[in-house]
Amino acid sequence: MNTKIAVVGAGHVGSHVARALAAGQAADEIVLIDLLPDKAKAQAMDIADALSFPPVKTRVRAGDHTECESADITVAAIGKPREPGQTRLDLLGDSVRMAHVLADQLGKGGVGGLLISITNPCDIIADCLRQFLDMDRFRAFGTGTLLDTARLIRVISEQTGACRDEILAYVMGEHGDSSMIPFSSLRVHGKPVMDVPAFDPALALERTHMIGMDIINGKGSTEFGIGQATTYLCKTILCGNETVLPLSVQLEGEYGFRGFNCGVPCLIGRNGIRKIIELPLTEAERGALAASAAVLEKHTRLAAEIAASL
Repeated sequence: MNTKIAVVGAGHVGSHVARALAAGQAADEIVLIDLLPDKAKAQAMDIADALSFPPVKTRVRAGDHTECESADITVAAIGKPREPGQTRLDLLGDSVRMAHVLADQLGKGGVGGLLISITNPCDIIADCLRQFLDMDRFRAFGTGTLLDTARLIRVISEQTGACRDEILAYVMGEHGDSSMIPFSSLRVHGKPVMDVPAFDPALALERTHMIGMDIINGKGSTEFGIGQATTYLCKTILCGNETVLPLSVQLEGEYGFRGFNCGVPCLIGRNGIRKIIELPLTEAERGALAASAAVLEKHTRLAAEIAASL
C-alpha cells in the first residue's frame, strides 16, 4: 500500500523535516505544500536531488492543500521560527492566526489521516488545529515533549556514559521552559537513573530546558532534532510498530487535568494515539507537572481569545 506524508510549510524547519522524512524513507511519497508554491516546488526538487546517492525510493514533490485529504499523515510546520531570546510562547499570537488560516484552507474533513503539529508553541497550536478542524484528540496531536526527550536522553548519555538505546526517559508537560522530568520513572541499563552516581538531575533539567535556546543563539534556528524526531514518529506510525512516546495530546482527566494539550507518554500505533500512559509520579513530580499544566492552561485560554477575535 502506497503511503504518503504531506508537509504543510516548506520554510526552514518544514523543509528539513521533509528532508529527514525522505532520507529516512518514512513513506513512499513526501508532498511539500506552501503558500508560496514556487518555494515548495524548489524545496521538493532540492530534496529529490539528495536521494540518488545512496538511492532512495521515496518520491518527493510539491502539491497543494488538497493533498492532505489523501495523506496518511499531515505534518503542520507553519509559523515563524524563534528569534534569540524568544520563548516558544512568545510566538502564540502569530501562530494562532496562521493555524486559523491553515484550517480555512484545509476545510472540515480536509485531513484524511493523522495530523501532527510541530508549530510552536507546540502544545497550544496542536490543540488549536484539532479544534479548528474538528478532529479527534487521538488523530490530531503535537510532537510536544518528544524533542525535549531526545535532548534529555543525550544529556543522560553524556553524564553517565550509557549508550542512548540503553536509556528509558520521558519529558512531560509543556514543550518549553516549564517542562518537567519524572525522574522516578527514568532508567539506565534497566536501573533507576537516580541510582547512577554520575547522574545530576538538576543539571539534566537545566540542560533539557536550555539546549534549544543555546542552538538558536549559536546558529539562529533548530531543525535537525525536530526533523529526526518527526521522522521516527511517522515511521513508527506507518510501520504499525506500537511504541510509547511522549506526545502533546488533549487531556480529558488523565493526570487530573482536562481541556488542554500536554506532553505525556502515549501508546502510538498505525491509527494514531491508542491510549495515554499514566506514569506513577512522586508528590514532587505531580507538583512540577501541575506547574507546567498551569502554564499550558493559561495560554490555551489566551489562544481561544485570539481565535475568537479572528
